[in-house]
This record gives sequence, structure tokens and C-alpha cells, in this order.
Amino acid sequence: MVTDPVVKVSGLKVGFQGRSVIRDLSFELRPGDCLAIIGPNGCGKTTLLKSLMGLLPFEGQIRWSREARLGYVPQRVAADLQLPLRVKELLEAKARLLKLPAAEVERVSHEVDLAPEVLNSRMGILSGGQFQKALIAFALLGSPNVILFDEPTASFDELTEERIYALLHALQGEKGITLILVSHDLSVVYRYADTVLCLSKGKPCMGPPKEILTPEALEELYSAPPKYYQHIQDRSEP
Repeated sequence: MVTDPVVKVSGLKVGFQGRSVIRDLSFELRPGDCLAIIGPNGCGKTTLLKSLMGLLPFEGQIRWSREARLGYVPQRVAADLQLPLRVKELLEAKARLLKLPAAEVERVSHEVDLAPEVLNSRMGILSGGQFQKALIAFALLGSPNVILFDEPTASFDELTEERIYALLHALQGEKGITLILVSHDLSVVYRYADTVLCLSKGKPCMGPPKEILTPEALEELYSAPPKYYQHIQDRSEP
């Protein structure tokens, strides 16, 4: 059964101070899709996410379906290590703002496997993986059906990174959530994404991972030797 797009982007252009960051970008996503956005630093990955959320001015069209409910997990949050705010208090504050029952905090905490000791810990003392889980739980409050992730595991070790992506993949499968994620790990992109969007100084390209994540395409995108990317792609294949 063909479903209507959850978002349709047409002729998107975003620029700053006369400099074009994103130009002539068009794509659409359907419920349950997983779009991975890749590209070198400064190519506009975070700019695209913020444009999709309506946080930046743009030209062109971004049309969300009426049923779309967005959640966002930022790349990083500047948290004061001395901040006395506990994880549970942060989640409860958002639940009150959205007028959600207290049970919703328990639900999302269970979904992302936030242990009671983590819920009662101060935000500033959490490990990287615990902090990211807390942000994912925060994003899940309100039952979004679209979640945007900005390099959610950029500074993690390989094991923590794998666990976070496995969690995202499980949530997508269980809830039919549409995922839009910026990722630096091409092996994860190859494994989990349905579609890959490459942003660069040239025209954006988009397609299935097996077509986009080729040594030739990645050498052109990153200006790096193809052997490096062939290694990454090979180790991710079944």
C-alpha cells in the first residue's frame, strides 16, 4: 500500500550572508523511512535539520503532513557539570509543559532503558551514552512520529555507538517512526538507512546506500582515497 509522504521538500535553498549552503534540494519521505544525511564538515547537514524544523529561513517548500509530530535530538548540549537538575526532573518538566500524565515519563524511560539510578542522577555527571539516552527519552515525550538526530553518537566509543543505533532502529521498527539522522559513521549508515542524502559543494545526490556509498562517489564527496571507504563499506556488509 502506497502511503502519502510525511514530508516533501521541493527546491530548498538555504544561505547565510550571501553564501549558499544548500541549493536545489528536493526529496520526500514516507512513514517509517530512515534517511541518513552525510557529507564533509560545513556542507549544511545541521542547517538542513534546522530548516526542516522551521528554525532557519529558507527558499523553496517544506511540506509536513498534518499528522507529523517532530522530535529532535541535538548533537550536543552544553550542560554545567554542577547543574543540580536530575534526569527525571528534566523529563517531568517537559511532561508538565505538554500536559502529559506522569506515566509518560515512566514509559519513555522504559523504552530507552534508563535505569532508576540514571533517572535520579544529575545531568552533569552522566556518561556519554547515558546522556544521549536521556536526550532520546526527552525527544520521545509527546509521541513524535518523526525524529531528527544530529550526529547522536559523534563522540562515543564503538560499543556505545552501536547500542544507541540499535536502540533507534528498534524504536523505528516498533513504532513506525520516520528517522532523519546526520551520521559520521558510514558503516552504520550502510546498515540502517533506507536512503542516503549526500550534501557537498556540488549538487546533492540521493539514493539507496548500495548506490551512494561506493568508493568512487565517496572519494568525490570527501576528496579522500577510495580504499578507505571501501574498507568501511566492506566491514558493514552481511
